[in-house]
Amino acid sequence: MRVAIIGAGVLGASTAFHLALAGAGVVVADQAHAGRATAAGAGIISPWSSGRVDPGWRRIAEAGARYYPTLIEQLAEAGEVETGYRRVGALSVAADHTELDQIERAVRARQAEAPEAGEVARLSPAEARALFPPLRQDLGGVHVSGGARVDGRLLAAALRRAAERRGARFHTGPAELLARDGRVTGIRLASEVIEADCVVVAAGAWAPEMLKPLGVSLAVVPQRGQITHLRLEGVDTGAWPVVLPRSSHYLLAFGGSRVVVGATRETGSGFDYRVTAAGQAEVLNEALAIAPGLGPATLVETRIGFRPVGPDLRPMLGRIAGLDGLVIGNGLGPSGLTIGPLAGRLLAQLVLGEAPELDLAAYDPLRLPGDAAGDGAEPVR
Repeated sequence: MRVAIIGAGVLGASTAFHLALAGAGVVVADQAHAGRATAAGAGIISPWSSGRVDPGWRRIAEAGARYYPTLIEQLAEAGEVETGYRRVGALSVAADHTELDQIERAVRARQAEAPEAGEVARLSPAEARALFPPLRQDLGGVHVSGGARVDGRLLAAALRRAAERRGARFHTGPAELLARDGRVTGIRLASEVIEADCVVVAAGAWAPEMLKPLGVSLAVVPQRGQITHLRLEGVDTGAWPVVLPRSSHYLLAFGGSRVVVGATRETGSGFDYRVTAAGQAEVLNEALAIAPGLGPATLVETRIGFRPVGPDLRPMLGRIAGLDGLVIGNGLGPSGLTIGPLAGRLLAQLVLGEAPELDLAAYDPLRLPGDAAGDGAEPVR
């Protein structure tokens, strides 16, 4: 079977990896746009700490987190050990005991159905600072030991290399969808035409324009996120947990004394690839309000990513009725690095004619706004 994939972010790269593992012939085209979400995303994997109530989102997000150890083992067997993935725990913080009670009850209820969340522990402010020293002195926390972080750039690169070892071919540059008689037949690259039994479009926020000539209206828009990287000179930050305040912002650390803080959620931004004064102020003010100990840190860079945001928080995964040979993977929004690797596996199963291990009916790419009613917009943190 020959499959063409447009988009080499974590979703497209995962789809390529899983298809190549199954023996399919795979060609991937990626235009390497500035602002790709995978390259900028912070990489927090702790859906059990979220207050989102939509069962469709919870089902796939928790399955995505559960799948990570299996994927990391598969990549290691393929010789890829630099993935940026590590279980460091996730720490939801608040100053008010009532808020912490609420967080703890919610997380423990989810833990009962998701043992991969690990141990849940209530921490005093001193115990919370022992794990993440820059925290404000009055913040207690609820710690979930199964929480993890991942570097999206490293993970996507590892998936790509592993796919290439299995014969996948990657092309940098634009790709045009080709269709005839109600069927997508392949893609046109700058110098060749790739005929395919199926084309997977995993092009993030750039996908709607690509699909328009086929009469497909994909309800995805770019949401700009500004994410700042700091360096605490001489401090070993490699084992610090992800920190989740009661807002849409977060803090997490990597090795090399690096701390990542973010992020803005700027709907209506278009593809405006700039760090703005207001965005930078928002990110730093939110971070320092939670962790004033980051004040002396060096500001290393601010990354821009355009999250592909759909009509709700659920991803958009599946075929398009009336247009054979086309599969869509999109709409992962701020959950891309949690859901993306598993979503790639699900799309590969769909392409190969297998029944996906998770029912994709709830993730119809052309569903209307409101079809996933009851969703909470922000986490309980």
